[in-house]
Amino acid sequence: MKGVAMLEGPKVPNEKEYEKVLEFLNHKLRPEHGWSIDKEYPTALNLANRHNMNIVVSDDKIVSHAVLKPLIVKSPHLIYKIGAIGSVVTDEDYRNQGLSHKILNESLSLAKQQNCDVAILWTNLYDFYRKLGFELGGYEISLTFERQMAYDYTQYKYSKDKNVSPEALAKIYSQHSVATIRSQDEFRKFLAIPNTQLYTIWNLNGTLAGYAIEGKGADLSNYIHEWGGSVTAIKNLLGYISHVKNHPFNFIAPKHSVNLINELKKYADFVNEGYLGMIRITNFDGLAMKIKKAFRNVGVSDFVFEKNQDSILFGCNGDLYTIESEKDLVPLLFGPIDFDTQDIFKAETAQKLKTLLPLPLWIWGWDSV
Repeated sequence: MKGVAMLEGPKVPNEKEYEKVLEFLNHKLRPEHGWSIDKEYPTALNLANRHNMNIVVSDDKIVSHAVLKPLIVKSPHLIYKIGAIGSVVTDEDYRNQGLSHKILNESLSLAKQQNCDVAILWTNLYDFYRKLGFELGGYEISLTFERQMAYDYTQYKYSKDKNVSPEALAKIYSQHSVATIRSQDEFRKFLAIPNTQLYTIWNLNGTLAGYAIEGKGADLSNYIHEWGGSVTAIKNLLGYISHVKNHPFNFIAPKHSVNLINELKKYADFVNEGYLGMIRITNFDGLAMKIKKAFRNVGVSDFVFEKNQDSILFGCNGDLYTIESEKDLVPLLFGPIDFDTQDIFKAETAQKLKTLLPLPLWIWGWDSV
């Protein structure tokens, strides 16, 4: 059978193989586009991140690939290290040989070696990734706008021009309570991604009031996947976008953006609550330590989160829930399990857990791989 013999890897590509990696990914994932895939993912698919790529080679031909991009994500109560996994693909002639499992396990090993608290990926192959310890978790609110919305053109100015200072964008972005830590150079690289449209709203004194990003190469067309600014600024900017586009578009937001979501629901034609992605815990001890410290900092001193040989104990004081698998922790920690509706804990314990849970977690569109 083709592809059985002479398989090498998973392994990190050497510098000479890097260009072959891009050729393989372009052929398999971007065959009809006029740009190379590394232009879409400039912080993940580059030589500086080559040590986080894995490939399988057969007779000098790349037949499978995955990349890990470590991200530092700040949130109000703890800082995560996230291992985002993407560009997972195996040549059609080499499938059903377990190569994707092997290469993903290697990516997970890299995530563990680099002390990532969790790994995350975006897929609809739920059963496949559950076998690797991933589970759906987190929240993503999607709002669809089909009609034109009013916007204030007396107090603000608007633009579609990409020629905006990365420093100005970074200043607005830094106001997010949950966000990946980025450099201004990363903003410059993101602005150069093909098929990305930047919309901005400006105060009359010339200062940036907000921004919205639509599209990312071949993905996220008609999706505003990243934005920044006050509720008023974003609402007006979406009104401007609705007139510029003059056809339906979607706006995605984290669930913790409560005030913005409640305001936009007044104008949205459809609202859908989905998952952030598929998540796997890769550093239980480190994550548990961070979460226990966060609970102590908000005055919950009897929170229990311990692993023994066969199971995990989770709860407060004597009201404990026994969990058999780390995978089952994902919806408890990041949602969508609702402690009010699930008959898991006593009311008093549920209230204590809700002090922090679900933990706010969000990966902005430009950071997704």
